[in-house]
Amino acid sequence: MSEAVIVERRARAFARDLVALTKPRIISLLLVTTIAPMFVAGHPSWTLVLAVFVGGYLMAGGANAVNMYMDRDIDDRMARTRLRPIPSGRMQPREVLAFGVLLSTTATWLFAHAANVLTAALALAGFYFYVFVYTRWLKRSTPQNIVIGGAAGAFPPLVGWAAVTNRIDLLGVYLFIIIFYWTPPHFWALALLKQKDYDRAGVPMAPLVWGERETKRQMLWYTLILIPLTILPVAFHALGAVYAVAAVALGGKFLIEVVRVMRATEWTKSAWRLYKFSLLYLALLFAAMVVDRALLA
Repeated sequence: MSEAVIVERRARAFARDLVALTKPRIISLLLVTTIAPMFVAGHPSWTLVLAVFVGGYLMAGGANAVNMYMDRDIDDRMARTRLRPIPSGRMQPREVLAFGVLLSTTATWLFAHAANVLTAALALAGFYFYVFVYTRWLKRSTPQNIVIGGAAGAFPPLVGWAAVTNRIDLLGVYLFIIIFYWTPPHFWALALLKQKDYDRAGVPMAPLVWGERETKRQMLWYTLILIPLTILPVAFHALGAVYAVAAVALGGKFLIEVVRVMRATEWTKSAWRLYKFSLLYLALLFAAMVVDRALLA
């Protein structure tokens, strides 16, 4: 094998690791909840949409990279994280930290210049909340980690909304709240499945501290709060009938999946089904907002 081929393969492997640091699968849903509110808030240009899309990916990717830097001491204890670039030895911690800071800095500049300062500030606030409030403080100290820390994942709608309006309106706040209450049942479904990993890492996720039964009960309560919250924007005429039908149908399906997890004696399959549906649920809910607003325009 020639030296040129070896260098090329190493370069490709390094590029794959850089992409892996950003967690593209997770970012895809964040981008949906960033871009969709832009079309609900107004009529953004495609140039602005592209800038927010790129900025959103860079900011979320930077946060994920810094998260891997901070969690490097526990990632090698969990099966689902031990193959990440740092615990596997493919990258050095300082490289990962520098990469994450570079992405977030670039994103902040892009948001400020392509959109406005408020958008940049909100995106940066989400970055700091995820990195310092969730990862650094809450994740290893309380089973409420994902409840409070989950607010970091609720910033994207505010970012998209501010990019178009340069302000935060009531509907934008409701979108934040919807994701805030969606996060616990979504993430706890995964936590139920990954208890052994979290136990080895010493992370006090809800099933380990409260027990499986109480965690499932909390998932139900959050879902029962989430469903009327998703319908509430219709009450003050911010969204219309198309969205209302979608919100009721999707909420009903979400509730059914949560109840199945609660009732199942062997809940592994039902928990996986709930986790996967919760991702689709949020994406379809935000898509319904865009469709509804387009039909009302």
